Amino acid sequence: MRFDVQNTPIRTVYNLINGLVAPRPIALVTTLNPQGLLNAAPFSSFNYLCLNPPILGLGLAAKNTPPGQIEIKDTTRNIELTGEFVVNVVTEDIAQKMNICGVDFPSDQSEPQIAGFTTEPSLVVKVPRLKESHAAFECRLYETLKPGTAGSRIILGSVVAIYVDDQYVDPKGPYILAEELHSIGRMNGLNKYVHTRDAFLEITRMNYEQWIKGTQ
Repeated sequence: MRFDVQNTPIRTVYNLINGLVAPRPIALVTTLNPQGLLNAAPFSSFNYLCLNPPILGLGLAAKNTPPGQIEIKDTTRNIELTGEFVVNVVTEDIAQKMNICGVDFPSDQSEPQIAGFTTEPSLVVKVPRLKESHAAFECRLYETLKPGTAGSRIILGSVVAIYVDDQYVDPKGPYILAEELHSIGRMNGLNKYVHTRDAFLEITRMNYEQWIKGTQ
């Protein structure tokens, strides 16, 4: 099947992109509102986009509201008001708590508290990280893009500190022991996820000389 995006309903485009750009890492983002209430929400429109400087990108859609109404998400509002956020890495052991944080709770309720998370102070930013998450990126707002539908945002965050539990770091690199971390990924939009436990496939990257040698 072929789809001309300009002549395809946006929901269909969403279904196609969500199903094909997968698996996607999950960012469990913690933010503080101006009153100091901690918010947490999961987003799978997430990845790193640059390494020098280190930049993470988040795609934040508008809230689901009645037709004719536009409202930005609490995460978006908090980042724009405070300029800080923390991306907590989602692993198998916190998947269910992450899912609770995806509930559209009222803005005056704290998802981490409801889900049973505890918090730890961050190194640089005021926003705390989630203690149960084995790794986290502390970020400051680098740039905000406002494409398409009102209320949608592309948030670029500058990574100012990184936390990783010692047991998941090989000091020789240092390298992340990803085979032991057991991150999970998001698949399509039908409640499907994928785990990385016992699922690694190793393919050695070649340089040009090795490729030439291999074809002779």
